[in-house]
Amino acid sequence: MLQLEKTQFENLIESIKSKVKALKRKKSKKVYVKMDKTNSVRVEIRSRHARKLIDKTLKAADKPGKRPV
Repeated sequence: MLQLEKTQFENLIESIKSKVKALKRKKSKKVYVKMDKTNSVRVEIRSRHARKLIDKTLKAADKPGKRPV
């Protein structure tokens, strides 16, 4: 009787494992759709880039004897 319960438990575990594997495979088949950048996002990226460049220039201007920009 105990052996029968153990076998049933093992079968249950195996079926759960196979279902989990199947779900993982199913999820990975989703196609990734890349979104295009909106104009506001492009402006934000340009603004950040310009701000970094300005900061770099100002930092270099504070140290006149060092490397040029």
